[in-house]
Amino acid sequence: MEFRHTSVLFDECMEGLNIREDGIYVDGTMGGGGHSSGICGRLGQNGLFIGIDRDEDAHRAARSRLESYPCRKEFVQSNYSDIKQVLEELGIDRIDGALLDLGVSSFQLDNPERGFSYMQDAPLDMRMNQQDEFTAYDVVNGYSEKELREIISRYGEERWASRIAQFIVKRRKEKPLETTFELVDAIKAAIPAAARRDGPHPAKRTFQAIRIEVNDELGQLERAIEAFCDVLAPGGRLCVITFHSLEDRIVKDIIARRMNPCTCPKEFPVCVCGKKPDIRKITGKPILPSAEELEANPRARSAKLRIAEKMQQEK
Repeated sequence: MEFRHTSVLFDECMEGLNIREDGIYVDGTMGGGGHSSGICGRLGQNGLFIGIDRDEDAHRAARSRLESYPCRKEFVQSNYSDIKQVLEELGIDRIDGALLDLGVSSFQLDNPERGFSYMQDAPLDMRMNQQDEFTAYDVVNGYSEKELREIISRYGEERWASRIAQFIVKRRKEKPLETTFELVDAIKAAIPAAARRDGPHPAKRTFQAIRIEVNDELGQLERAIEAFCDVLAPGGRLCVITFHSLEDRIVKDIIARRMNPCTCPKEFPVCVCGKKPDIRKITGKPILPSAEELEANPRARSAKLRIAEKMQQEK
């Protein structure tokens, strides 16, 4: 199956990165190389592109797609939250820009074997890195009813989380839930028919929650944003595309905290902790897809782009 993914907010990201021909730029969620091709196309022979992704299929597709660009390239199968380790192994101290697109690729969603989609029957998997052992099967069949309720409520923001968790546990007592359609059936049974008639697919939020749990997406994101802010050179840009409120809140809060890191009590007349801001916002409110992009790619409808820049530190 061909690795397909329509790059969201492509032009906005390229403009936001403010790419220099001889700079060092990282695509931390390389996928099939959509955004990466834009970065490589703006780099000269002395520029360096670093592509990071956990997915073996993504690496195969991206290497082929980016082969013709003249810039130097490094491909690393890793998690973007390990950026400091990746750079250390490459002998690099600072980068001039980075992009994180947190959306699940069309390839992963549409490939039945990966188990990400509630629209196709497949084994319960949902691993971004197929070398990991922990899968959606382990969550669905191994978590307690309380644990299921908590992740479906928190990560899926699902109002019927309690009933869904209850129905999953009831079904798996008869036999383990092994496929996506078996999980979908349990979810549909839990949600009243009237509630299923309106809105998105009844399994969408639960599948999102389980995928986030399997891949530790929010924990990885929080560590990654902090780490990428640390390794940016002065003037370097970080572009982050999020697809739901939990992701966006993490990005927004970390940027805000690094813009105002002072830990002094509010009643202090002046700052004595000595902590200085090292990040500034390039975007106030997040950048959203245009009407034209949404018409061409409906999957972009929940995308938000935030851009931050590393500040020159005062001596």
